[in-house]
Amino acid sequence: MPPEPYPELRTMLERTVPLRNSEGSGYIVPLGPVSLVWIIASKGMVGCGAFDVQALEKFGYPAARVQAGAGSSIKTLEDLLSGIIREANPSAERHGVLTGMSGKEALDLLS
Repeated sequence: MPPEPYPELRTMLERTVPLRNSEGSGYIVPLGPVSLVWIIASKGMVGCGAFDVQALEKFGYPAARVQAGAGSSIKTLEDLLSGIIREANPSAERHGVLTGMSGKEALDLLS
């Protein structure tokens, strides 16, 4: 088994993430064998596959979720940035977020 990406992580981690037009706030919350990973930009968010972006659409909140490459899961903020958008709600799409772009590209549009 590969080493943990953040071995010191036992509680929520928050980091600033530079984006095109502003800074985002990145979060990792460990949940046993998996983690919730997401980054909030000034106009919306991109998260791992655990997020229900259509539920956030009910509040008019722009959101998209990514999938990691090569069958792995999203474990780090870097994984989220390099992951591929697999679903974007209509509010995110109005900002130009489309499936197939990277998490970083989507967050830059939401920054």
